Amino acid sequence: MFLLKLLVTFMSVFHSSSENTDFRAEMKHTYLHGDVIIGGLFPINQQTNRTTDPGPISCKMFDIQTFLRAQVMIYSIQEINQQTPRLLPNLTLGYDIYDTCGDVSLAIRAALQLLKDQSDPQRCLIPASINSSLPEPETKVVIGEELSEVSLAVARVLALPSVTQISYASTSEQLSLKYKFPTFLRTVSSDKHQTQAIYELVKYFSWQSVAIVGSTDEYGKYGTDSLLKLFTGNNICVDFVDILPDTFVKNCSTARDLLKKIEISTAEAIMFTIDTNVRIILEAVVEKNLNRTWIASDTWSTSSKISEMTGIESIGPVFGFNFRQKEVPGFQDYVTSMFNGTTNSILSYYQVFTNSSKVDVKCNCANKTSDMNCLYCYIDHDESYNIYLAVQVIAEGLRILLKCNNQSCEQTTFTAIELFHVIRKINITVNDTNIYFDENGDPSLGYDILFWNTSASKEGVEKIKIGEYWPNKNISFNKDLSQWRTTENVSVFNCFKTCKPGEKMELHYGKCCYRCANCSPQESSYGNDTFCSLCEENEFSPANRRYTCENKTEEFLEWTDPFSIILVMTSAIAIIATAVIAIVIGFNCGTPIVKAIGGSLCYVEMASLLLGFCTTFTFIGKPTPNSCVGIPLFGISFSLCVSCILANLIQILLGFSFDPRVCSKIKKLNHPVAVVVIISGVQLGVSLAWLIVLPRLPSKDQKESTILYQCNMCEKSKKFFVATIVYNSFWGVVCFIFAFKGRKLPDIYKNASLITVSMVLFLIIWIVFLPIYLTLEGKYKPAISSAAILISCFSILGCHLAPKCYIMLFRKEINNQNAISEYIRKHYERKDLSVIS
Repeated sequence: MFLLKLLVTFMSVFHSSSENTDFRAEMKHTYLHGDVIIGGLFPINQQTNRTTDPGPISCKMFDIQTFLRAQVMIYSIQEINQQTPRLLPNLTLGYDIYDTCGDVSLAIRAALQLLKDQSDPQRCLIPASINSSLPEPETKVVIGEELSEVSLAVARVLALPSVTQISYASTSEQLSLKYKFPTFLRTVSSDKHQTQAIYELVKYFSWQSVAIVGSTDEYGKYGTDSLLKLFTGNNICVDFVDILPDTFVKNCSTARDLLKKIEISTAEAIMFTIDTNVRIILEAVVEKNLNRTWIASDTWSTSSKISEMTGIESIGPVFGFNFRQKEVPGFQDYVTSMFNGTTNSILSYYQVFTNSSKVDVKCNCANKTSDMNCLYCYIDHDESYNIYLAVQVIAEGLRILLKCNNQSCEQTTFTAIELFHVIRKINITVNDTNIYFDENGDPSLGYDILFWNTSASKEGVEKIKIGEYWPNKNISFNKDLSQWRTTENVSVFNCFKTCKPGEKMELHYGKCCYRCANCSPQESSYGNDTFCSLCEENEFSPANRRYTCENKTEEFLEWTDPFSIILVMTSAIAIIATAVIAIVIGFNCGTPIVKAIGGSLCYVEMASLLLGFCTTFTFIGKPTPNSCVGIPLFGISFSLCVSCILANLIQILLGFSFDPRVCSKIKKLNHPVAVVVIISGVQLGVSLAWLIVLPRLPSKDQKESTILYQCNMCEKSKKFFVATIVYNSFWGVVCFIFAFKGRKLPDIYKNASLITVSMVLFLIIWIVFLPIYLTLEGKYKPAISSAAILISCFSILGCHLAPKCYIMLFRKEINNQNAISEYIRKHYERKDLSVIS
């Protein structure tokens, strides 16, 4: 009985394929005559023997799932022809299905076969004249191809006679370009939506780094480009992108390099390439015992060949995207019984080349084989359902175009372009699936999100639907997936930090491995950025709030500062005291004591002291161009004061020294006005040059949280400063020498002794002041300058002028010529010297 069945099978094969006697040398196809022929292109064999050398091409690697998809088309057409009431009452649908072997050349050849004039098979499709119209083909619509690369080629051919092409699995974004592929439609979502769905998944889990593996075919190339654009445009780090060549095989250099990249990478990996490439990669991953998070595109998310690999459960979690899954109604029963009287050449081809037969044994789908009784285990619910939808769309389009009711169709003839325009506008619901085509020929279908459950309690891989994605809508999940979301600091398989506000991410190693680093006080960050935002010039970010910028505090010696109040009060007292002394001296201008302190020069001296005391006010408050003249003014005032004192000392030495040699030398210097003009004039010139050529100007010194306002002093300006101090100090030393020499002279008013003290104080103050001033920073630097000037002026006021004022008020008895003469006489008597009065 078995031999009889096998003989009948062989006879049916040769009978149904009278044109193709050699299966391996000719294209495999099956044909059913009908009033309307629907073409079909399926890669039933997955590979060819193509090499770099030209020659005949044969097919290999028979694929049971694709074989069943071709049977879905046959089954769906039979159902429409047999249903009651009839959808197309007085018409029948036929089919012409070709095995393309997934090869572009064979697919183009099959497309040309479909487009030939069936009434004249020898007639060429393309007319001799370019202006002549193409012959109307018998095949008005074609279902296929599976691979995007093949569909791109076929779509260009089918567009010539305006034949509608409906693909059930080609997802390349390129096919949405209507100006290139005007008659291409599909019942599967574009990769534009799949890549968006992958991005939404990555964003949902807060994964911050990914690695993309694509391929040079249209599917992998454009999908990879789209993913790269989405990730880089949304601040998700792409650790690497690897595009696999057509020659990608196990143990090739490309495979070894890719495995090395995966091994050192810490990113989630997205495999956007065909399943044969993925299988090669994952076999190597299993051998290396690598563990990552994988995101599967639709080409391999449901692949049994991959999910049933040995050791696949060790590669880590796998999330996948697949077309919306539904079961083709009644198809499983059809597959179970299709060898009971059903005949078509592809069915017979399966029987011959799988050497299978129908026997009464139960099938275990966990360990399924290619036996006839196990075929239903290979039925998929994604591409098969898309084929079923394509047939339903075509049938509905014919019903609308031919104006069919339950009894008959008003029209029986039509052109391919007419059918396309109707199908293009179809909007129907098939078994609760609403389908219509947008302006790009893409459907309204979404994706199922799958998770490969590889828990130890289960055998193999269980593909669980965990959520859905609809185009232009949010991703949604029906399970708690919190375990896969990023933890506080690090995601599941990478070292991408979640940085706190006030921190930025720095590359630690690799391209996407980061660590957190603090922003500087001049920067702010909300965290999770690779940079810190620079604050404005007058802003800073507080240590406890590095995520925001605040205005810096302005810092200068304010009038309300206690130090300023002390300086102002001291200066005011000094000014008042100087004024009082000037009044007292004015009332006693003709007395000996006034003459002893320089006569009219003492008024110049007091005026210079008043100017010195007033400079205190230039050091307080926010600096302005007019307030930065304090030190140059002090240089002028003090040089004027010192010159007056020096002129006074010369007069004292000349008046009380009886050494002829000393007197002759000093007499040459006894020109008070000249001394004052020359000494103060030089300093006046230096100070004016300083103020005109390199004036001290207000500046802002940006500190961490403050802005220090002060009068700047450049390097050249410092030379003027040093020259002023050194010049005044020099004449201070000269005064000290003259005063020291005259300390033993019979000076009743102690001028020389007191001036010696004042000059010593002046020199000590400025010796101490200079290093402090040059090294001190901060708002109290001008206060130190002011204090040094006040002390210097006070030393002269207190030692030179104030004691004389005291004598004029309270010791009037010595403020006359007799007292002076008596004092001088007694002084020399003590030294046993005679005095000539």
